[in-house]
Amino acid sequence: MKSHIHIKIKKTKPRKNTPIFLFYVFFLFVIYFLLVFIPKKQTGTQQKQPLPFEETPAPAVVTAPQLVEHKISIQKDQSLSDILKEYGFSPLEIHRLREEVEPVYDMAKIKAENEIRLYCEENGSFHYMEYDIDTETYLKIQKKSDSYAAEILSLPIKTKIKLAWGVINDNLIQAVNETGEKDSLAIAIADIFAWDIDFYADIRKNDSFELIFEKKYLDGNFIGYGNILAAQFINQGNTFQAFRFTYPDTKKWDYFDPEGKSLRKEFLKSPINGARITSRFSHSRFHPVWKVYRPHYGVDYGAPLGTPVQATADGTVTFVGQNGGAGRMVRIRHQNYYETMYLHLRSYGSGIRKGAKVTGGQTIGYVGSSGTSTGPHLDYRIKYHGNYVNPLAHKFKPVAPLREEYRNEFNAVVWGFQLALAGPLYILPDSVTSPLKPSLATSNR
Repeated sequence: MKSHIHIKIKKTKPRKNTPIFLFYVFFLFVIYFLLVFIPKKQTGTQQKQPLPFEETPAPAVVTAPQLVEHKISIQKDQSLSDILKEYGFSPLEIHRLREEVEPVYDMAKIKAENEIRLYCEENGSFHYMEYDIDTETYLKIQKKSDSYAAEILSLPIKTKIKLAWGVINDNLIQAVNETGEKDSLAIAIADIFAWDIDFYADIRKNDSFELIFEKKYLDGNFIGYGNILAAQFINQGNTFQAFRFTYPDTKKWDYFDPEGKSLRKEFLKSPINGARITSRFSHSRFHPVWKVYRPHYGVDYGAPLGTPVQATADGTVTFVGQNGGAGRMVRIRHQNYYETMYLHLRSYGSGIRKGAKVTGGQTIGYVGSSGTSTGPHLDYRIKYHGNYVNPLAHKFKPVAPLREEYRNEFNAVVWGFQLALAGPLYILPDSVTSPLKPSLATSNR
């Protein structure tokens, strides 16, 4: 009998192990992250970290030496040696300092009333010094080992543009003072228009002025005036305008009228600012000393003894000395066959000698009463082609006008300043330093 064996194969579905597999992958990723991204303990050059109970030594602090400032106001006829020897400088040290500083600044030129500041340690050891050259620059001298280093530095000056105007009741200085400004600004105005206006003889009540100018400040304090940029003066109904223009190539500047003519003429109108005329040019004048009628070929200006007298034009001094009844006198030869004379001086200006070159406005002497004179005054005379002319009536030519290649630039400057003078509320809202013009007081601009 045959037997049969039956083998039965049962097919079953595989189990789903997906969650275990994902867990395994995630576990491997965590291990990888720990091994790769967690910082390992450093070895070798790692510095030892102080234990909580260990004190870390503080770094050494180097303190600058405490310096003492010594301020010295330079006295008349006081030299640098006189000052420094009081602070322990030997003659050899003073000589070396002057020699090493001279390429930058000659210390022999220090001026009386200027200030020197010395900075020394408490034991007197010198560190550096400063000398005020002017209101805008100072000299700094530092000691470095066995030598001295010098440099000229600028003070932190702030310049502001201002506008002022006024009406004259008595004189220009008083009118300027009434705007809150100082005498020196009035003198600067007179200097600009000196070729056209005699600010003693020509000024009338209700004449007026208007100007745009610079004021300089240091640490918020006013220290002086800068340039007058534009000015207008109405004298006896005649309007004079001046605009400062600097040539871009040469940096030379001048004041021009709106047409580009220089305000400077061949001669200043007066040799003394603000002096009164006591006697005029005449072919027959009663002489106060000789009591006879005789020609007076000059103009007499009454002024206090010692008042500076200025050359009225560039020229060469041809005579300095005593000249009979003219007293102490200076004679100057000018271009175009002119000659000027200055009589009855008390003394002469610095460097005024025969052959010296002078410029218009330079002080050539001081008012006196030398020679035949009844009191302090200046007798001023002019010759043209060898003949005396009336200084008050003679017509002088202007100097070189504006260079034509800069006409467009100049016109732009004039346009801007004329607009500012016409409407300061619009152009210079923060710069008006005097009462507003009546015509502008109710302006809506």
